[in-house]
Amino acid sequence: MDDAPAPAGDNPRYRLDPRTIEMLVCPVTKTRLTLSADGTELISIVARYAFPIRKGVPLLVIDAARRIDEEEAEALRTRPGPGN
Repeated sequence: MDDAPAPAGDNPRYRLDPRTIEMLVCPVTKTRLTLSADGTELISIVARYAFPIRKGVPLLVIDAARRIDEEEAEALRTRPGPGN
């Protein structure tokens, strides 16, 4: 079984609703999460964790997350958001 996340665009059934993303927070810091550019992760810039999204379900547990480095966090901070 392949655990690699498929891009969100592959199957509309597994896309997260933007309103749902707005309600979710980092389980560590309780701060806002940012959707990755490819739509496969929710990122906590403050905690420096990237939480995978599998089949439309965000896995908001530390065991499933990957650490992001300062360079990646800075790129996310300066990335234009929706409406910018």
